[in-house]
Amino acid sequence: MSEPMKKRPADDRISITLTGPNARLGAVLEALRKYGFETAGDLDSDVGGAVAWRESRHYHDPSRLPGQILAGARYRENLTQEELSERTGIPRRHISEMENGRRPIGKANARKLAGALNIDPRRFWSI
Repeated sequence: MSEPMKKRPADDRISITLTGPNARLGAVLEALRKYGFETAGDLDSDVGGAVAWRESRHYHDPSRLPGQILAGARYRENLTQEELSERTGIPRRHISEMENGRRPIGKANARKLAGALNIDPRRFWSI
């Protein structure tokens, strides 16, 4: 009978990105290490390795940020794209394209979306 593996296979691993205050990074990393997480090498145990999320290697395309805000606000309100479409009058396909950075969110649509999602419309264009 073979012995159980000490480490999980590489394909069973996840990667997470954190946002929060720099002052708490050390404590968070320490807590995650207790559960078997490790840093990716660009962060050491000291807080000095922290970078702003917009400068991280995981944030690639600034044009996608408004769509990410839209998707997050829609998720927070527990709405599907179809439900948001019905509330705003914006076609569901356009909402999908906005969330994926393939269509800009104009000021008129930002106002409609903001009303339905209970956020300030400037969140979509003041990046």
